[in-house]
Amino acid sequence: QVQLVESGGGLVQPGGSLRLSCAASGSGFSINAMVWYRQTPGNQRELVASITNGGSTIYADSVKGRFTISRDNARNTVYLQMNSLKPEDTAVYYCSVAARLGIILADYWGQGTQVTVSS
Repeated sequence: QVQLVESGGGLVQPGGSLRLSCAASGSGFSINAMVWYRQTPGNQRELVASITNGGSTIYADSVKGRFTISRDNARNTVYLQMNSLKPEDTAVYYCSVAARLGIILADYWGQGTQVTVSS
């Protein structure tokens, strides 16, 4: 089993920055992709950014140019650098990894971290 621990959320003013971290721990697994999602009450889960083993990235249109996803493979950690934050970025951000354990490929989720952008 893979455990994900998220950190870095908090309260920030519009135009500010935050960096989210998500560290995967466990044994006998390899990560295929790492993804950041976000969700607000009444809204469906939204893909924010993803990164593959090869470093290919995908961003939601709403965050392009402002957010950057990166990973440290040696530490099994994914980061989301969020700049020029807007009130509409307020959400609970969830980290998810697609990890392979033996022949099983499954998604694992972090606990979520609250990001609030407000003056």
